[in-house]
Amino acid sequence: MTARNEFYKQITGALAGAKFPINTPQELLAAFPNGADTTCQADGVKMTAGEAGKLLKPGDFPFKSAGQVANTILERAGL
Repeated sequence: MTARNEFYKQITGALAGAKFPINTPQELLAAFPNGADTTCQADGVKMTAGEAGKLLKPGDFPFKSAGQVANTILERAGL
């Protein structure tokens, strides 16, 4: 499994219980199980939700699904 696929799986899994749409960065961080400290790791690369949130822009919101969140973060991270 590629790092991108592993990160996608971890991000969408962490947001499995989230209520969508998510309209703000604060709502997104609150949706992760450990907030900004929620961590995903693959192939020696580690990223917290707080770090990932810095890659997002106001125009990215609202998010309508966990997959949309994951794809946006991974594209911005270059994965």
